[in-house]
Amino acid sequence: MPSTVEKLSDTRVKILLTIEPDELAPAMKKAFRDLGSTMSIPGFRKGHIPEKIVETHLGKEAVLTEAVQEYLPAAYTQALETHQLTPLGQPVVELSTLSATEVSEVTMEVDILPSFDLPDFSALEVSVDASDDTEKTLTEKLAVLQERFAEVSDVDRPCEDGDQVVINLVARRDGEVLGDANAKGVTYVLGSGQMLDGLDEALLGSHLGDEKTFTSTLVGGPWEGESADITVTVTKVQARTLPEIDDEFASMVSQFDSVEEMKDDLRKAVEQMAVMDQFRQARSAILDEVISRTSFDVPLQLIDDETNRRTSTMLEQLKTAGMTLEDYLARVGDETMNTEKQFMESTRSSVERGIRAEIILDRIANESGIGVDQHDLTEFIIQRAQENQTTPEQEVEHMKEHDHLSEWMSQIRQAKALDSLVAGAKVSDPTGATIDMKAVMSASQPQVSDADEGDDSSS
Repeated sequence: MPSTVEKLSDTRVKILLTIEPDELAPAMKKAFRDLGSTMSIPGFRKGHIPEKIVETHLGKEAVLTEAVQEYLPAAYTQALETHQLTPLGQPVVELSTLSATEVSEVTMEVDILPSFDLPDFSALEVSVDASDDTEKTLTEKLAVLQERFAEVSDVDRPCEDGDQVVINLVARRDGEVLGDANAKGVTYVLGSGQMLDGLDEALLGSHLGDEKTFTSTLVGGPWEGESADITVTVTKVQARTLPEIDDEFASMVSQFDSVEEMKDDLRKAVEQMAVMDQFRQARSAILDEVISRTSFDVPLQLIDDETNRRTSTMLEQLKTAGMTLEDYLARVGDETMNTEKQFMESTRSSVERGIRAEIILDRIANESGIGVDQHDLTEFIIQRAQENQTTPEQEVEHMKEHDHLSEWMSQIRQAKALDSLVAGAKVSDPTGATIDMKAVMSASQPQVSDADEGDDSSS
């Protein structure tokens, strides 16, 4: 089947397919058979209607179009292989001339993988943040556990810092109560600063039943960001007693019998989180460096389509949550993304970065001979289960149900290509100290048991 290619740009081509009548003949037979099976003609059994009758009722053009559409997928794939083209997206097809007795012509425009050279990535250098103080973070986590398991008891005295109070809130402007800006029976820890500016000051020293009014900026709801007069009424005052961090506490909040065992386990978790954070930072920084060093054009239509898809998905999710894009942007509070235009520009930039990353990492994987095996897929599934708080079995079912296998395999392959760059890069912290990324990567991998391997073999 002859085909020619016209280069429209560095990222788009037009493929011309010429189809001889004898090549199209088998597809014509199938088209008559398929179309005839949908027709009901008096005097003929369904599925046994002569071709002439089908053509008379539907027209020659309809049969030809059906035949060409049946013929095209294999012809298109052959043309891509012949001209060594990698498509990015679906082609736009134009049926130029169709004939069952003469040559038919079909043109197909499609975005293709751009041609580019990979630079030398052997001397990549990036910097990541220093790890947090492990003992400081451990102390903070223990404090959170103490807060969670604090005992409370009603007291008859003025509110003190650290007390747990139950309050009612009424917001007014010019003496008028603001609807949807009031609340009853709210539990609040005095001094936490986690609600309204000025609330802690108003509550401090208050007695049960006291009312205090202060001015603050509302957070959340239809009046978010608006100034209002807030009246707070204290309906309960409770003292909070934090538990001692001892063996009894460890037994209550964990699976360990001693506080030292509990601390050791928390310490390992803190260290693991620090390792993961440095790994994520290194991967992102190295990917940015790789993208900045590799120059090629990305099909604009590909960027537009993905930007529109992500935006539509985002707007639909916000609508379901009862929010507008303006509400969302205000809540995010990012000064670089205050308007719809800035949001679209940010989304488009993110889309382009993602597409560039996929193209580059695929090329690196191809040139490095990187493959994906069962062990890689199992690790990926376990990681997804951890992130989504599901089980590996549920992730496997999701993969099968939505036919994600090829997509996931591609993601794994690209991740392995990026990891190969990370392993060979020089990564340092702000002090200039070099971080052993191979050790970091090893520590960040999910643990796969023999049982896990066996469970996923069916995928």
